[in-house]
Amino acid sequence: MFRNSAEARAGSDAVRTSRPYRQRRRAELEAQTRLRITEAAMKLHGTVGPAWTTVTAVAEEAGVQRGTVYRHFPDEDALFGACSMHWATLNPTPNPDAWVEIEDPGQRLRLALAELYRWYQRNQQMLDNVFRDAPRVPALQPGVEGFLSQLRAVHEALMRGRRERGRRRGRTRDWVRGLALTGPRARPR
Repeated sequence: MFRNSAEARAGSDAVRTSRPYRQRRRAELEAQTRLRITEAAMKLHGTVGPAWTTVTAVAEEAGVQRGTVYRHFPDEDALFGACSMHWATLNPTPNPDAWVEIEDPGQRLRLALAELYRWYQRNQQMLDNVFRDAPRVPALQPGVEGFLSQLRAVHEALMRGRRERGRRRGRTRDWVRGLALTGPRARPR
C-alpha cells in the first residue's frame, strides 16, 4: 500500500526525499506574541502595579485573547518571572564591581551615588509598585529577594575602606543602606 498520495502518483519505485518540517515562522510569531505579553505585563506593573494587573488587562494591552496569555504563561509565577527577567535586562542595576576598583572611598561613594541616583530616577515608579505589592503577591518574592541581595552587595562595596568611626560611621552606614533600599529619597544627616 502507498504511504501517501504523492507516492501513489509517482509509482512505487520512486525515491522520495523528505524535507524536515520546521516551524521557523510559527516559532518567530510565538516569540513575538510572548514578548508582547511580557511587555504588556511590564507596562501594567509599572503603572498600576503587579497586585492590580489582571490577565484580562495584560491580554488587552498585548492585543491578544486571555487564552493566549495562559497558553504562553500557565500561571502567575511564569508571567512574573518573564516580566522580571525582561525588566532587569532592560534596566540593569549599576555594577558595584567597577566601584570596588576605586581606592578612595569618598570618590567611590560619589561615583556610585551618581550612578544609583540616575538608575533610581529612571526606575522609581516600577520599584515603588513592586515593593508596595510584594507582600500581597507571592510570585514577586523571588525577584524582590534577588534585588535585595544585589543591594546588599552595593552596600558592602560602598562601605569598604571607609574610615569613619563611631556615630559618624553608623550614620554613613545607615544612609548608604537606606539609599540602597529606598533610592535617592534617603538623605544624609
